[in-house]
Amino acid sequence: MRTRNWHAHAITAVVGCTALVLTVTGPTAQAKPRDLGRETLAAGDGWGSEGAGTTGGSAADAAHVYTVTTWAEFKRALADGGDAPKVIKVKGMIDAVSEGCEAFVAGGYDLQQYLKDYDPAVWGNDRPASGPQEDARVASAANQDTAIKANVPSNTTIVGVGKNSGILGGSLQIKGVSNVIMRNLTIEAPLDCFPKWDPTDDNNTGNWNSEYDAVVVYGTDHVWIDHNTFTDGRYPDSERPVYFGKVFQQHDGLTDIVRGSNYVTVSWNRYQDHDKNMLIGNSDGTAALDSGKLKVTMHHNRFDGILQRSPRVRFGQVDVYNNHYVVTEDQKDDYYIFGVGISSQLHATHNAISLPPGTSVGKALKKWNEAPLTAEENYVNGKLTDLIAVHNAEIPEETLQRGAGWTPTLRKKVDSPRAVPGIVGHGAGAGRIR
Repeated sequence: MRTRNWHAHAITAVVGCTALVLTVTGPTAQAKPRDLGRETLAAGDGWGSEGAGTTGGSAADAAHVYTVTTWAEFKRALADGGDAPKVIKVKGMIDAVSEGCEAFVAGGYDLQQYLKDYDPAVWGNDRPASGPQEDARVASAANQDTAIKANVPSNTTIVGVGKNSGILGGSLQIKGVSNVIMRNLTIEAPLDCFPKWDPTDDNNTGNWNSEYDAVVVYGTDHVWIDHNTFTDGRYPDSERPVYFGKVFQQHDGLTDIVRGSNYVTVSWNRYQDHDKNMLIGNSDGTAALDSGKLKVTMHHNRFDGILQRSPRVRFGQVDVYNNHYVVTEDQKDDYYIFGVGISSQLHATHNAISLPPGTSVGKALKKWNEAPLTAEENYVNGKLTDLIAVHNAEIPEETLQRGAGWTPTLRKKVDSPRAVPGIVGHGAGAGRIR
């Protein structure tokens, strides 16, 4: 059988001063007892198993199995072979921004000058930022956008090798494709080097807005996101500076599922110390695209140090069970877990929630639109709690209605919510596949 030359030899390409090595694993590689790249989503395991299920690149031939150790290798492997099944094994932590934010600066952008130019005392709050420094910010942001986004094709499996492999600062774009698996990766959320100051945001008090989700599923069907760890890593929001009285926000979402995406299972992941975790449906005005889609299952995930969107739902039939949510003392006054948006059909049962003393339990639910939900058999601090009843009693101006109007059938074993903190704490995240 003829194979590409990459099968026989490593290819070395030099970009600047960095040597990039892309290795393709062939059939003569040493056999291992388990190959995550060949595993598929089990039948009945959430919406991702609907129909033909999610198989990713499990059928890849030897010429389309890659081991990568740099961001350039990773992007090259993604592009090779089009939609042919492929398995990409990420070895070690690969950095999408290894040269730092300075490498993207264009047009004379300077943060200190930007702050001087758009200080509300100088610019005001009645018009968007414009002028040389805003133009330079846009040009610099465009450079970062090109560098850190990686487009994932159909029929792809991306897996981390061992316990400490993943991606730092990259944005995985699963966009307009089908049949993708991501497993066993530690993903540090992209840091937006050039946030935009919008003077008119937040009721004309201004706000910083950032780009780049760690993973965005956009117009895509059949995706399995399993046993990954998502985190702000080296750049926690708690350490971001404050300018103009607002946090210099440099993070966006961790896993957003939007624009007609469908049949997604998100299982056994860890979401740690982040603000905006998961958006399912990103606009109230996309009914024509999203209605009847955005079918997502979330189970056995741990959200630790979360602030909001775990998930926030529009339109979709979203099944959320056996997850553990941990809210910290610092977050208890400004958190929510389940966001109820336009035409959402959220079915959230058998979850465990851990709250600090004095926390409002009613805030676990947040209402934006009239959309009935099912929220049963959830435990708060080890006690069975009717989340809807508590919410309606504590926040009567946001009264929620019961009954999502559907019953999930694509579930594997449903664990007792009292056991969920231990089960998920032991099993969720990268390096914990059993």
